[in-house]
Amino acid sequence: MSDLDSVRLRLDRIRAAAREIDPAFLDTPALPCAPLDRALGCSTTLKVETLNPVRSFKGRGTETVAAAARGEGVSRLVCASAGNLGQALAYSGSRRGLDVTVVVAKTANPLKLRQISAFGADVRLEGEDIEDARLLAREIAETDGVRLVEDSLDLATCEGAATIGLELVRDDPALDVVLVALGGGAMASGVGYAVRALADHAQVIGIQPLGAPAMALSWQRRTLVETDRIDTIADGVAGRCPIPEVLDDLLAVLDDVVLVREDSIKAGMRALYEHAGLVVEPSAALGIAAVLENPERFAGRRVTTILCGSNVGPADFARWVLEPTADA
Repeated sequence: MSDLDSVRLRLDRIRAAAREIDPAFLDTPALPCAPLDRALGCSTTLKVETLNPVRSFKGRGTETVAAAARGEGVSRLVCASAGNLGQALAYSGSRRGLDVTVVVAKTANPLKLRQISAFGADVRLEGEDIEDARLLAREIAETDGVRLVEDSLDLATCEGAATIGLELVRDDPALDVVLVALGGGAMASGVGYAVRALADHAQVIGIQPLGAPAMALSWQRRTLVETDRIDTIADGVAGRCPIPEVLDDLLAVLDDVVLVREDSIKAGMRALYEHAGLVVEPSAALGIAAVLENPERFAGRRVTTILCGSNVGPADFARWVLEPTADA
């Protein structure tokens, strides 16, 4: 494990971030679930990040970003998003009188698009996936003089997400293993850093879909790996081009990164619905998917997994969860 001094994050900034975040995003429930324990063969705690205005953890980071931008006299923000970041930035910007533009791929989740617009952001459609959207967001920032919010690269997004880690250690100092959805890396690097700094005995494991494995492959090979396509229902963690600085942070704070199959993600969503009564989007079920695929690794352990979002359309949820035999 690398020295934490090499990581971009710092505990004092994370604690300061917590003071800027709307309380609606803080002190989220950490729920034990005995029925899920019996189904999985391990003790399970669910850190529920969906009971807030944007139904995902992203508000922690965008609150931190928007507060800093306001303090710097910035009035306009732009980001690329698969949906959750854009929704959260729109919310945080509207609270502080900031104009927000969100660039999304043409294939983005319609539910998330509607919610971004409902929070008052200007939505721009561009390209077939998040990487195409990122290119336009960068262009808008450069040509129009707008502040670019780039998830994971913008350190404030990681610091905001890291407040989850502060709460996990505060509420359970004997934390054993934490399973974190891994996409661009804001949550994984933030939570990983906070847990490593305050509870080094705990393991932090990043989980990524096989259909969007770029960051997992980069972590495993310790060098940047870009992929040509994305093929996963877990749109919240789907990317092709990892950010070098974020990879460096993840190499220092994560104990392992694993890939999970699409059918396991759906089974994880189904397990959370059947045993905990929770509706989550695919990205939020990655931790449960990892336990389902390798129950021996987690047998008898105390597993905490972060349910990072619940922005899933009813038709998709029915197809993936309620009708598991249907062709999905």
